[in-house]
Amino acid sequence: MNDVCVVGIGIHRFGRTDGVSGLEQGVVAVRQALCDAGVEWKDIQFAYGASDAAGNPDTMVEWLGLTGVQFINVRNGCAAGGSALFSAQMAINSGQFDLGLAVGFDKHPRGAFNALPSEFNLPDWYGEAGYMITTQFFGTKIMRYMYEHGISSITLGRVAEKAFRNAVHAPHAWRREPVDLATIMSAQMVSDPYTKFMFCSPAEGGVALILASEKKARELGKPIIRLRAATMRTRPPGSFEVFAPSLDINRGWSATKLAASDAFKIAGIGPEDIDVAQLQDTDSGAEIMHMAENGFCRDGEQELWYAKGFTEIDGKLPVNTDGGCLACGEPIGASGLRQVYENVVQLRGDGGGRQVPGKPKTAYSHVYGAPGVSAVTILER
Repeated sequence: MNDVCVVGIGIHRFGRTDGVSGLEQGVVAVRQALCDAGVEWKDIQFAYGASDAAGNPDTMVEWLGLTGVQFINVRNGCAAGGSALFSAQMAINSGQFDLGLAVGFDKHPRGAFNALPSEFNLPDWYGEAGYMITTQFFGTKIMRYMYEHGISSITLGRVAEKAFRNAVHAPHAWRREPVDLATIMSAQMVSDPYTKFMFCSPAEGGVALILASEKKARELGKPIIRLRAATMRTRPPGSFEVFAPSLDINRGWSATKLAASDAFKIAGIGPEDIDVAQLQDTDSGAEIMHMAENGFCRDGEQELWYAKGFTEIDGKLPVNTDGGCLACGEPIGASGLRQVYENVVQLRGDGGGRQVPGKPKTAYSHVYGAPGVSAVTILER
């Protein structure tokens, strides 16, 4: 197997950009990444593109150039970007390619994350009752988790407060104004226990990563940032995360646990070796639950972690250093790749006001998509 390196990164800012399609935002990100890598579009040997609702990524060749490049579209829920990256690293690992692209983009209007039970082969009542990827679904999950593991509502607020504080220093983030804890906790209740600041919003944006074999990276004269692991797993039996009172809380492993376990095994390191992490935070509770699912703490320990500031920029494990989905919003195809983009920025030491002290050496990203797909990546400089 060839070592795979990230040699170029590009991003179109997240949020709302009137008059620019999601596809065009992806093109902007690709052009930035090509420039960052010091290569041209004609040099790219293959591409994987992720989009949920903004068109087929392969059609961006109309803007980038008709080179005949192999271009495969990926649609895998919130894990689409992570799945594209997983596929791209496999292509280089195969030894057939030296230089490729993973790109993700989307453009969602307000209210885009409504329940679509037919899409996931679920009965109509599931969406009619307010579940799927809606606010009620997230509220149901975290209420059960909080009850079982002693998590307080103030911890949900601390997650959101951290996100908005970090995003002040992230030029690509959407919500770049700090919001104090009192405002977050007293804001309009959307779905108990969540106030409006504790959810991410449907958004727009694009991210591109240029990947290369280590040999090619050295030829390009680029700093070596290795993709030590990239995994993607679907859910096993008993893992679907609806914490209704009638369901047994003793579930089997989840897609996240499987992907995380695989990634640590492949990288030959453990959670204690990670210097900075980006975790799926579609809502405040998601970050809390994913802290434990990815192995960074035990269930229930999050209460102490957030009270003591362990996940802050200068904490023992900085989490979601650019504000995550809560501050950036979520364009589904781009979201997982944004996490990896942010990790590359951190490993390069280019984070500015959000830079983790000491220039981290290892970086972790995790994305989760309904109804049970997870992707994990580990980078190392």
